[in-house]
Amino acid sequence: MKHTHKKDIIHIVKPRFNRRKFLQISGISSIGLFLGGCGTPALEDLVGKLSEPLNQKVEELIFQPQKLVPEFAVSEIQPEALIINSFRNTPIIDIDKFRLIIDGEVNNPLNLSMTDIQALPLTSMIIRHVCVEGWAAIVQWGGIRLRDLITLAQPQANVKYAFFESADGYYESWDLASATHPQTLLAYQKNGEKLPVENGAPLRLASPIKLGYKQSKWVTRITLTSQLSAFKGYWEDQGYEWFAGL
Repeated sequence: MKHTHKKDIIHIVKPRFNRRKFLQISGISSIGLFLGGCGTPALEDLVGKLSEPLNQKVEELIFQPQKLVPEFAVSEIQPEALIINSFRNTPIIDIDKFRLIIDGEVNNPLNLSMTDIQALPLTSMIIRHVCVEGWAAIVQWGGIRLRDLITLAQPQANVKYAFFESADGYYESWDLASATHPQTLLAYQKNGEKLPVENGAPLRLASPIKLGYKQSKWVTRITLTSQLSAFKGYWEDQGYEWFAGL
C-alpha cells in the first residue's frame, strides 16, 4: 500500500514521505506489529498499550479520508497467501434468513437481505491484506462500498463512529472517515468467486487502510453512533491499537 505527501518551502525542498514511511521512521504504530493478533490469541503488551493514545492521534492526523490506495494487477493476486484465522468456531448462517442491520443514530434504519445487498452496485478491488502478525496477502475483494450503505441509512450529523457486530461474537469499531473511505467494502466475493464461509461469508469488511484485525468477518450489524463505546473492539480491549491504520 502506498501513500504520498509533499510540501515545499521557499527554495528548500523537503523529501517525500509516504504514510507508512513516516510511521516507520518515527517508531509510532510499528510497536503494534509485535502484539500478535488477527484472531490468534496473544499476551497483552504493556508497551503497545501505553503507546496507543499517541498512535491514534498521529494516525488520525495524517489519514486522508478520500485518498485512494494504489491497487494491484490480477496477475499479482496471491490465492494461497490469505491465512484463515479464527476467533471462535466458524458460525453457521442460514443465507435465506440472513439480514444485515444498520441502526443507531440514523434517520433510515436498514434491514437488508443478501439479495438486497447484491442488487446494489458491485465494487471490486485488488489490495494487500496486512495482518498484525507480520504476514500479508494480495487479494481481490468484491462487494458493496460501505459508504453507500451508510448513506442509505442517513446518519445524523453528529455520528462519528461505526460499531460492527459479527455472527461469531466478534466486535469492532471504526472512525466514520475510515468506514466511508471509497475502498472500504462489505465484501461477498473473493478473487472473483463467492466469498468462502471461512473467510467471512456472507459479508466481511475489506479495506487497504486498516490492519487485518479491524476487518471483521460474518458482519451482521452496523451501529452508527456519536459516542465510542467502552468496548472498542475484541483485540483493542486487550491492549491492541484502536485506529490500526496503514
